[in-house]
Amino acid sequence: MSTAQSAELLANIATWRKAAVEGTLTVEQMREAVKALRAGRVSASYASETARKKAAKVAIPSADDLLAELGGL
Repeated sequence: MSTAQSAELLANIATWRKAAVEGTLTVEQMREAVKALRAGRVSASYASETARKKAAKVAIPSADDLLAELGGL
């Protein structure tokens, strides 16, 4: 996110927050806020999912490894 986008997003957040406190936040403004806030989270979600997949591959041994261990007993 560039500095200009960050400043614009921060200004929008301040506007939405003020409207929410005053009780004047519209459904359309809520939708805009959710879209804006989620836009920056797409890459974080993807990175998190990739990390979980890698961790699962490491944590779950293969069937061949398990059978080899049983054969050694």
